[in-house]
Amino acid sequence: MRFRRDASLDTSQVSDRRGMRTGGLAVGGGGIVGLLVLVFSLLSGGGDPSAISLGGGGQEHDLSAECRTGDDANQRSDCRIVAVINSVQTFWQKQLPNYRNAKTVFFDSPTDTGCGRATSDIGPFYCPRDQQVYIDLGFYRTLQERFGAKGGVFAEAYVIAHEYGHHVENLRGVLDRATSAATGPQSPSVRVELQADCLAGMWAKGALDTGFIEELTDTDIQLGLDAAAAVGDDRIQSKAQGRVDRESFTHGSAEQRQKWLLTGYRSGDLAACDTFAAPTV
Repeated sequence: MRFRRDASLDTSQVSDRRGMRTGGLAVGGGGIVGLLVLVFSLLSGGGDPSAISLGGGGQEHDLSAECRTGDDANQRSDCRIVAVINSVQTFWQKQLPNYRNAKTVFFDSPTDTGCGRATSDIGPFYCPRDQQVYIDLGFYRTLQERFGAKGGVFAEAYVIAHEYGHHVENLRGVLDRATSAATGPQSPSVRVELQADCLAGMWAKGALDTGFIEELTDTDIQLGLDAAAAVGDDRIQSKAQGRVDRESFTHGSAEQRQKWLLTGYRSGDLAACDTFAAPTV
C-alpha cells in the first residue's frame, strides 16, 4: 500500500495527545469487556458523560508541520495513519449524504473520552458519545507481538477503517441495535462488529478513488485479512485462556471477520454489509 506523494494531508482530523497526562474520573471497568459494557450503558441512556473531567497537563501536539503530504505518509507511521483517516473520511463523504467527519485521537497514556477513561489496554475504539476514534499507535506492535498478525500498512489501515465503520453505523442508527449485553456468534454485538469489518472492506474497494492512495495490492488485502483473523474472538480466547467459548463472543470469530471484510471489499455495496438482515453471520 502506497500513498500519493503529492496528496495534501488534513491533520485537523486528528487530535494528538501523545505525551499528555490527563486527570479526571475513571469510569467503567478496564479492558475490552469493560469498555463494551460502558458503551452499551451509554448508548441505552445510562451514565453521565458530563461527569468526566478533561483535566491534565500538557498541550496537544500539532502534526501539521510533520504530516503535510502523501510523501510524509510514506515515511512516517503517524502521518500514514493521518493519510488513512483522510482517505476513509473522503470515501464516506461521497457515500453518505449525512456523513459527518469524526476525529481520531492519538494517545499513549490514560486519557479521558466521552465514554470514560481509556488506557492502551482497551485497544482502538470508537466512542459514540463524542463521535471520536481513539488509538494508541503502539497497538500495531501489540497486534503482531501478542495477537500474531503479520502486520503491514494495510493491516494498520484496516483497524482505522473498522473504527470509522462504527462511526458510520452510529450515524445510521445501527449501533442502537447492540445495546443489550447478549453475546455469542449471532449476537447483536457481533453483528455490529462484523458490519464494521464489511464497511472497512467497502472503503478498501474504493480507496484508490479517494486521492490519497495510489497502490493497493492483493498482498495488502491478504495482510488485512490476516489482521482481521488475528483479532477474532476465537483466536484471542485461545491465546488468553487455552480454550474457546463461542457463547461469549462479542466481535466474531476469525472466519466471520474475514468473511465480512471480504464481503465489503468484493461488493462495495452498503446493502451487502447489512449483517442484521443476514439469517446467520
